[in-house]
Amino acid sequence: MKVYFDNAATTRPHPKVIEAMIPYLSSEYGNPSSIHSFGRKARVLVEEVRELIANFIGANASEIYFTSGGTEANNFIVGGIPKADFIERKRNSILVTSADHHSVIDTAIELNKIGLSTRLAQVDHTTKVVIENYKNLLDSTTSLVSVIHINNETGSINNIKELASDAHQINSYFHSDAVQSFGKFTINVSELSLDALTASAHKINGTKGIGFAYIKSGTPVNPLVIGGSQERNRRGGTENVAAIAGLAEAVRIAELNMNYNFDHVKNLRKLFLDGIKVIDNKGIKINGGADANPYILSITFLSNYYQNDSEAMLMFLDIHGIAASNGAACTSGTIKPSHVILATGYPEDDARGTIRFSFSAENTFKEVNYTLEILSNLAKKFRK
Repeated sequence: MKVYFDNAATTRPHPKVIEAMIPYLSSEYGNPSSIHSFGRKARVLVEEVRELIANFIGANASEIYFTSGGTEANNFIVGGIPKADFIERKRNSILVTSADHHSVIDTAIELNKIGLSTRLAQVDHTTKVVIENYKNLLDSTTSLVSVIHINNETGSINNIKELASDAHQINSYFHSDAVQSFGKFTINVSELSLDALTASAHKINGTKGIGFAYIKSGTPVNPLVIGGSQERNRRGGTENVAAIAGLAEAVRIAELNMNYNFDHVKNLRKLFLDGIKVIDNKGIKINGGADANPYILSITFLSNYYQNDSEAMLMFLDIHGIAASNGAACTSGTIKPSHVILATGYPEDDARGTIRFSFSAENTFKEVNYTLEILSNLAKKFRK
C-alpha cells in the first residue's frame, strides 16, 4: 500500500489545476509585458488572478505580488521591508521567532551583514511564541516583526492578530508566513492587521514555482529581484503565467471545499492520535499543542524509551510505502535535528525521533489504520 502523508512538504496538483494551466503552456504563450494581442491575453489573466487572490484574503489587487514561491516571498518581505524602513525611519532591528521557517530566520540574520540586528523571540514547548519574551524584545528600533502563522513542522497556531497588535503599538511592521494556513483557513489581512503575508500554491494542490506576497499599501519595501519593471517595479522577471492560472484554480477549489477538507483531516488526525495512544501513551509525545492545525501531526519518540535514528525511522516507513518527514534539514549528506524541534526544548536525542505526518483531503481512514499498524511495528523495532 502506498500512503502519502507529507502534504506539508507538497501536495499533488489537482487535475483541474493542470487543465487550467495547459492553454498558457501551449496556445496562449504571450509575454504579459508585451503590448500585442498575445501579450494582452496573458496580462488579462495575470490581473484577473491578482484580483482573485486579493478578494480571497481581503486585500486590494495592487497589494499582491507574484513570486516563485513562499521562500522567495519571505526573502522579499523580510529582506526588503527593513532595508527600506532603515532609509526612511532609521530603525535597525528585526524580530523573528526561533521556530520560524529558515527562509525567514536566515534572511533576517543575513541583514546583520549590512548593520541591522536580528532578535529571536522564544517559543514554548508547543512552538508558540512566548508572549512575555516577545513583548520585551519590541522597542523603538524594531522595523519588522515576522511570526509564522501555522508552524510547518508542529502545526501549532500563533495568535497573529494579537502579536500584530503588539507590534503596531510601537509602530513596527508585521509580517506572517501563512504558507501552511493559506487556502486551509479563512484569512482576512485587514481583520488580522497584517502589513505583509506570504503564501504558496503547491501546499494547496497547485504547482511548485508560484506563490505571492501581500504587502499593504504604504508599506516600504526594496525589491529582491531587480532588472525588470514587472510587478510594479518590485519584482523583476516575466510572470509565470501558466502557474498563476493554476494558482487561481487551486484557490477556487480550496475556497469551495475549505470546510469539508478541514473536517475530514480533523477526523483523520483524531483517528491517528487515538491509535498512537494505543501504541504507546507514555514514550511517544504529541507536538504542537491541543489546538494544533489538524493538517499536521508531529510526534516524538522519547529517547528514554527508544533508540532514535531519524533516517532509519523514515526509511522503515518508506519501505512499507509510507511517505512522511522529520522536519530535519539535510546538509552535506548529514541529517541534523530540526531547529524548530530543538527550539521547544527537546534534547537532540529526542529531536532525532521526531516524525511529521501531514494530511490532505485525499487521504483516507484506511491509510491511517495501515500507517498505525506499521508505526506499531516501528515502535517495537526501535524500542530500547
